[in-house]
Amino acid sequence: MSVVIENIGQLVTFDPTEPDRPVRSGVALVIAEGRVAWVGDTAEAPAADTCIDAEGAAVIPGFVDSHSHLVFAGDRVDEFEARMAGRPYTAGGIRTTVAATRAASDDALRDRLRHLVAQARAQGTTTLEIKSGYGLTVADEARALRLAREVTDETTFLGAHVVPAEFAHDRAAYVDLVCGAMLAACAPHARFIDVFIDSGAFTVDEARRILTAGRDAGLGLRVHAGQLEADGGVALAVELGAASVDHCTFLTDDDVDLLAASARDGAGTVATLLPLVEFSTKQPYPDARRLLAAGVALAIASDCNPGSNFSSSMPLAVALAVRELGMTPLEALAAATRGGARALRRPDVGHLGVGARGDAVILDAPDYRHLASRPGVPLVRQVLVGGEATQ
Repeated sequence: MSVVIENIGQLVTFDPTEPDRPVRSGVALVIAEGRVAWVGDTAEAPAADTCIDAEGAAVIPGFVDSHSHLVFAGDRVDEFEARMAGRPYTAGGIRTTVAATRAASDDALRDRLRHLVAQARAQGTTTLEIKSGYGLTVADEARALRLAREVTDETTFLGAHVVPAEFAHDRAAYVDLVCGAMLAACAPHARFIDVFIDSGAFTVDEARRILTAGRDAGLGLRVHAGQLEADGGVALAVELGAASVDHCTFLTDDDVDLLAASARDGAGTVATLLPLVEFSTKQPYPDARRLLAAGVALAIASDCNPGSNFSSSMPLAVALAVRELGMTPLEALAAATRGGARALRRPDVGHLGVGARGDAVILDAPDYRHLASRPGVPLVRQVLVGGEATQ
């Protein structure tokens, strides 16, 4: 089957073969057998089985959300209210979700997961990474990843989210568990392994051991670092060749230099910024201009989770990146699409060049810049995944 999208007011391709022409007008897009087959002048568009009239709207690549935590039970809106009243954010609330998630049935977790994925899809997210991390037992972590794998191929084992209460007095034993029986049970259901480096979570030395074990088990590497302080996690991520290091709110000059050097090497470590978290926690926003000036590869993701940010809105993340992180609308959109794809090591998504998966979003607006200038407005008119309409 094939579909042609015509009457496009503005097409954002981010085609890696045409880096100097990310935005085009007067063109049509053809998707055949799930892949972008042709991009060119509307008058020359080949015939297709189905035609979609964009009615002058902008068309962009589907968002690639490379960081989310969607397998969980319970609610922590009371924490949000407390933060808005001035209580500082800490990582301790994760244990509240762990208790609720352990007690939930598979069906309850599955129903909420599918509901949250549908919400993300309705906002234009077509590729979504989902982490475990709210089970923290062998059985519960494996369960979370099995459920996540039902809705995405981009699954990440995050047994090293925090040390659970039952191991509070024997951290070493929990690290042994994560590196041993838990990893063995989870690796078949995961593509990546991740570690939360923080004063309330894991140290750099503990993270090194866990990430190395995951790499030896065949998993790609991801790292939470720099959310609450410059903690040495960036250097570890770059040293081990992690696909991404996420948060990056607090960075030293050496951290920035390491990330920039990594980007120059090609398939280096992407700095994934999570502005919805800063919005929800009242933490300082990262300085994207500083990173872009140094040549760091950037992604933007939601970090949708029940505690520090319960929003999957990539359009809002783009708007915040422009308003608070110092990015241009085009830079922010690129980070939320091609940047996220790079953070997942997925060259087939995040752009609309020929050969890419046919993931496109038709906006209810003539220009992609409306995403930044009209925050909170539902601007996603239609979402196509592999050329098939999802709404």
